[in-house]
Amino acid sequence: MGSGKVTFVALLLCLSVGVIAEDPYLYFNWNVTYGTIAPLGVPQQGILINGQFPGPRINCTSNNNIVVNVFNNLDEPFLFTWNGVQHRKNSWQDGTPGTMCPIMPGQNFTYRFQVKDQIGSYSYFPTTALHRAAGGYGALNVHSRALIPVPFDNPADEYNVFVGDWYNKGHKTLKKILDGGRTIGRPDGIIINGKSAKVGEAKEPLFTMEAGKTYRYRFCNLGMRSSVNIRFQGHPMKLVELEGSHTVQNIYDSLDLHVGQCLSVLVTADQEPKDYYLVVSSRFLKQALSSVAIIRYANGKGPASPELPTPPPENTEGIAWSMNQFRSFRWNLTASAARPNPQGSYHYGQINITRTIKIFNSMSQVGGKLRYGLNGISHTNGETPLKLVEYFGATNKAFKYDLMADEAPADPSKLTIATNVKNATYRNFVEIIFENHEKTIRTYHLDGYSFFAVAVEPGRWSPEKRKNYNLVDGLSRNNIQVYPNSWAAIMLTFDNAGMWNLRSEMWEKTYLGEQLYFSVLSPSRSLRDEYNIPDNHPLCGIVKGLSMPAPYKA
Repeated sequence: MGSGKVTFVALLLCLSVGVIAEDPYLYFNWNVTYGTIAPLGVPQQGILINGQFPGPRINCTSNNNIVVNVFNNLDEPFLFTWNGVQHRKNSWQDGTPGTMCPIMPGQNFTYRFQVKDQIGSYSYFPTTALHRAAGGYGALNVHSRALIPVPFDNPADEYNVFVGDWYNKGHKTLKKILDGGRTIGRPDGIIINGKSAKVGEAKEPLFTMEAGKTYRYRFCNLGMRSSVNIRFQGHPMKLVELEGSHTVQNIYDSLDLHVGQCLSVLVTADQEPKDYYLVVSSRFLKQALSSVAIIRYANGKGPASPELPTPPPENTEGIAWSMNQFRSFRWNLTASAARPNPQGSYHYGQINITRTIKIFNSMSQVGGKLRYGLNGISHTNGETPLKLVEYFGATNKAFKYDLMADEAPADPSKLTIATNVKNATYRNFVEIIFENHEKTIRTYHLDGYSFFAVAVEPGRWSPEKRKNYNLVDGLSRNNIQVYPNSWAAIMLTFDNAGMWNLRSEMWEKTYLGEQLYFSVLSPSRSLRDEYNIPDNHPLCGIVKGLSMPAPYKA
């Protein structure tokens, strides 16, 4: 055989391998059970995964396929969501009541999803009932592929840290309070990886560092309602990643972390070898809460000093401080990373806005019971997941689109309880404005997307405020805070077909209606834009027993 033919055959073999090769698969089996936990010293019913709280860590690499077989051994229906994972073309795996039938007690379901074109620090947690108040959460770390350079040296180790508020009342008691029309009130304390401690208490170290080495700490706030501030005794933090974006590497003595948000910092063990405190304290609560954990130097000698680093200011001054910190978070545009590029959106400041949606949050009494809402609509889940209803063409039996307008009603405090689904035109570039007229902070998360957080400011929004937007290096992220009597602006392309939840990350408010779903439909009904319903996807409610619709085609 001539050399030209050999080369041709070899090329065909390489191409055939490239066609059939898939990205790696990672498999997990999770057993979800109740167990007795006592994060604040009070025994209560918690939710464990394989006997753990926090749950098992998923360590994966960009484009890996994740397969998680979940066995529900609770006495209630259950779902996980994968907070920050975009599920490209695949809202079937999103794990919200609007996209999936719950896993019934004694049953199992296998999630299958890909972390397509993503890196960063994410989390998973329950979306059913008030299960998030009982634990059931954990880390989902997505690393860059080996060939992609990262803008910092490999750390000696990585540590996941879950922080947030906690309630001593069990999740069923909290749900009963909300169902009865009352608020669950202020939390009882702050926890760090499921535990709490006070200065001077003899506790095992949370983590150990070796002198002279640098470590990556991935923080997530999975509390119910409270923003927190994190700080290390005697050790500054270098911010390197926030919700999937490499950041400009500024140094901070302390960082505010709002509910639902995750970030990564580098900490170098360059101090006297002994114990030091990691301090986590509440933000913007009338009664401050805090907890500490010990960070120990290997072979170190001596306890941590009782003198803790000073927290940032509170009240109006504290809000200004936190806003300024938000503005210091910038996208590292020189860093390599897994990046989708919808319509050139990494030059997002040059794209014409096709639609502006202004969202006002409000709180009111409906029928004598507490409810929360957006633009006058307080969302309620129906018996059938919205995605299933839409896929089976049965929307006329379940909900109406666009009950919520793009502008707030004249009196947004007057709430109507209804299923809140808004149509979004596929591949349109939109601007969403959040206005918070209340005295407490809000945080919002959008499933299925990363958006550009371009502004957070006090007062009221108007079109003239666009001149203050960061249109160059605003972070691409999935969660945004809105301070009291302030507004926030985000921009994104609705290029991911599916049914996607926009919600408050403060679960009391989410449970009582402060959420909506965006329906993003591709007019072509093509597998190029969205996957068909998975074969193992359970059917429930009004679609159970119906004939399957014609599948999407390539």
